[in-house]
Amino acid sequence: MKTSLMRRLLLFTAFFCAVGAQVYAQITVSGTVSDATGPLPGANIVVKGTTNGTQSDFDGNYTLDGVPEDAVLVFSYIGYREQEIDVSGETTLNVTLEEDTQALDEVVVVGYGTQRRSDLTGAVSTVSSESLQEAPVTNPEQALAGRAAGVNVSTNSGRPGGNTNVRIRGNNSINASNGPLYVVDGVIGAGPINYLNPNDIESMEVLKDASATAIYGARGANGVIIITTKRGSKEGGRVSYDTFLSIGELSKRLDVLNAQEFLQVEMNAYNNASIYDPDEWANGIYVNPMEYRENRRLFDAEGNPLYDTDWQKEAMRTAITQNHNLSFTGGNDDTSYGIFLNYADQEGIVKQSYLKRYSGRFVIDSQVKEWMKVSGGITFNHIEENRVDGSVGGLTPLRMIVETLPIIPVKYEDGSWGGNGDYPNMEGGENPVNLLENRKDIFKTQSVLGDVSATIDLAEGLELKTSLGMNIQNIQESFYSGKDLRQLSADYNGEAWVENTRTNYWQFENYLTYTKEFNEDHRLTALAGLGWQQYDFFRSRAGSRGFNDDFYMWNNLEAGSNPLTPTSLNEKWAMNSYFARVNYSLMNKYLFTVTGRLDGSSKFGADKKRAFFPSAAFAWKVSEEDFLRDSHGLSTLKLRTSYGETGNSEIGVYQSLANMAANTAILGGDRASGTGIGSLANPDLKWEKTAQFDAGVEFGFFDNRIRLETDFYYKKTTDMLLDAPIPTSSGYSSIYTNVGSMENKGFEISLNTTNIDTEDFTWTTSFNLSVNKNEILALGEADDDIFPNPWFLSNTNILRVGESVGSFYGLKRLGTWGADEASEAASYGALPGDIKHADTNGDGQINDADRVIIGNGFAEGFGALFNTFRYKNFDLTLDLQFMYGNDILNLSKHSGEDRTGQANSYATVLNGWTPDNQNTMIAANRPVRAGYTSTVDSRMVEDGSFIRGRNLILGYNFPSEVLDKLRLGNLRVYASLQNFFIITDYSGYDPEVTTYGDAFAQGITFFDYPKPRTYTIGLNVSF
Repeated sequence: MKTSLMRRLLLFTAFFCAVGAQVYAQITVSGTVSDATGPLPGANIVVKGTTNGTQSDFDGNYTLDGVPEDAVLVFSYIGYREQEIDVSGETTLNVTLEEDTQALDEVVVVGYGTQRRSDLTGAVSTVSSESLQEAPVTNPEQALAGRAAGVNVSTNSGRPGGNTNVRIRGNNSINASNGPLYVVDGVIGAGPINYLNPNDIESMEVLKDASATAIYGARGANGVIIITTKRGSKEGGRVSYDTFLSIGELSKRLDVLNAQEFLQVEMNAYNNASIYDPDEWANGIYVNPMEYRENRRLFDAEGNPLYDTDWQKEAMRTAITQNHNLSFTGGNDDTSYGIFLNYADQEGIVKQSYLKRYSGRFVIDSQVKEWMKVSGGITFNHIEENRVDGSVGGLTPLRMIVETLPIIPVKYEDGSWGGNGDYPNMEGGENPVNLLENRKDIFKTQSVLGDVSATIDLAEGLELKTSLGMNIQNIQESFYSGKDLRQLSADYNGEAWVENTRTNYWQFENYLTYTKEFNEDHRLTALAGLGWQQYDFFRSRAGSRGFNDDFYMWNNLEAGSNPLTPTSLNEKWAMNSYFARVNYSLMNKYLFTVTGRLDGSSKFGADKKRAFFPSAAFAWKVSEEDFLRDSHGLSTLKLRTSYGETGNSEIGVYQSLANMAANTAILGGDRASGTGIGSLANPDLKWEKTAQFDAGVEFGFFDNRIRLETDFYYKKTTDMLLDAPIPTSSGYSSIYTNVGSMENKGFEISLNTTNIDTEDFTWTTSFNLSVNKNEILALGEADDDIFPNPWFLSNTNILRVGESVGSFYGLKRLGTWGADEASEAASYGALPGDIKHADTNGDGQINDADRVIIGNGFAEGFGALFNTFRYKNFDLTLDLQFMYGNDILNLSKHSGEDRTGQANSYATVLNGWTPDNQNTMIAANRPVRAGYTSTVDSRMVEDGSFIRGRNLILGYNFPSEVLDKLRLGNLRVYASLQNFFIITDYSGYDPEVTTYGDAFAQGITFFDYPKPRTYTIGLNVSF
């Protein structure tokens, strides 16, 4: 009986345990969380009704242990609709979340990681691939223009590829770089990025304040631009083809003298010679120009000109550009890949100028183990371009478009080239068409950008990432100037040279990231790592002169009879860094970030190589508080502030050391070489530091249909790196040292609105405005003025305590001396009709002591306005750009207005002084021999403010029923118009300009390459 009872009890217990095991069986569930475009990092996965949960990693993958087989998993992500999925015993659940347009909150890339935008404590702007591709350009910096507040992208040339100048929140340095740090797929310092294909870019993040940039420490003072390129697909194979064809034309013509006007000015000058050079007039030096008109190559029997050449028409053309992108992406949950190909052929509107690019990129991401992911990518670019706007200041094609006489033909009937040397008393110089065909400056750039990384899950929430990156560039510049080009290379029968430059950069970084959530109210992300960077540079140059023929150009330098002295240069620097960051969120309301980086660089003094760059930030999501949570009008309110220090190490190498210099001399008829100390050492040379305070407010109204973000900032740079002048009695002219300070302060506003949002029609607006004020606070013990380049006629630029960088320096032109001012003019050695300058110091003389600040090339404010309209399948975008408070120093007026007796001129010289036209800024016409005044003065300064119609684009997306019939995933056609209007008082081609590469030369121009008006049609297709 007892045995039977025991058996029953055991059977009952076993049954109960089996049922219990079945009821409470737990499994491990894994999978991928994604959206329509790809993986979603940071998505939350929670077992419903419990606190058991996890987050997806950078690639959207997740693993969750201890999940009951009959549980419900809740998948959520800010900005997306929450989804609940029954587990039903499944161990793999892949989920695609749909965007919630009422609460969109994208993930942004920050240094060494990602964050939800709502969790940011720093000032970060994001530009998506869709925005970048709205402008059909070959340079991604140009596509960035106007897209982010605080980022001033000046496209300073219409040359293919452009000449861009990027500044984030002003200028911070004098001798070190003022450009931002570029990080491409984790490779630091990958700029300039003009070689990248804009179509390959997935997003750009612009880090502006110290909280965001301090993770890059010594190289983050000028802001950081993080570029993430496109990756492969986990949803099967996809082929995409994007192409556009554009036509460019000259958008504005300069008003120059035609043939009759030139001859009129020449006669005026001859008649005035007796006034302004009476002695030589009496000696019969001056010849009546009518005698020159006996030249039957140029004039008919009546003395009328045979030619009236429009050199802007002859030297320019309608330019055609084509661009093709082909990509193949594919893969599965474990491995994805992408192949991206590009071919671009861009003609310039100036004849012979062009840019061609061939690029290929391969990327792969593979989950090789559950605990390890490996990623890699390599990009190759080959770019070839002919730059026709080099040799600024010389007789370049762009200068000769203005200065070549209109009475001269491109070619005479016998096929010989026409030029200014064919007419008496002219300065000379060949016509621009001749220069464009017989003077070449070819750049060939090959670059390889690569990265490989492994991410290892060490424990729950803890991962190690190790990465290796490289950036290799080879640049070959091949130059030839023909043997018959007068005043350029005819005197030495042609010149050719080849310069080769090679740069190698590599980096190796390792960092740990720990992510943990505590009791739903606490979220912690901590990062710590270290890295090494090394850069080396080598340049060599060889050339020759004295060619019998132009055939070889640079391809056979030994054909020249006069070899030029070869040169070479080798440089190298290295850095070692340690970095850390902690992000902490309390109740998803109070956000804290602390960052620090310790950098060591070989560029600085023996005891000054290392420096620490800290930052801290706090943000408060006020709208998450109970008293605002249910507000109907206010959707988002966030306050944030940050303070920190970043550095600038972008100076030449070996500046802390005494450098050797090699020289040669002729001794006893032979060339002898010698070596000596070329510069002084400064073992105390240290880092330049920029401290920045930032305060920002983010608003969202009416379910975030109106979003407003404002930032106020103050930056102060100390220990500025400066090549400071020293007494020449030392045997040297300057020494690199830390001296002086500078500040930038300003504000930024970004406004995004959804004005209309219906099923068939939407209208959105985006507006941004940036205002910056720069001031030099100190320049050393004596605060002496410094005169940076460029130098043209005299110093064009001045750095002065209390003033802004980029200040133009020159005389103040009051006008011209009138007939009733003859006696006063005589006291200054002038006559009525001469230029009248202000005697600012009242010493009775006009000289350099009277020079004052006459303008500034940097804008007080700039911004952009975008309006996008969508009606059913049509979309229309209008992009307007504006800038104000900037001046242009138009140095072309030196030879275009002041020297009427040497070359052709601007038509403004028709307003030259005469007894009947005395209220003018233009001196009386005269021959060069009679003397003229030409110096940097306020006449050359013009208001550079403008409003530009940058882009107007109309597109059509084919509906799904058409795509299904064609078996396509996407089909879009569009047409656009770029640079379609500009409102400005500037007399030149375009007020967004500089022809110089110096740090503070923005707005200084000497015959620039004009920007085209461009008409584009394009196609996007995928399947």
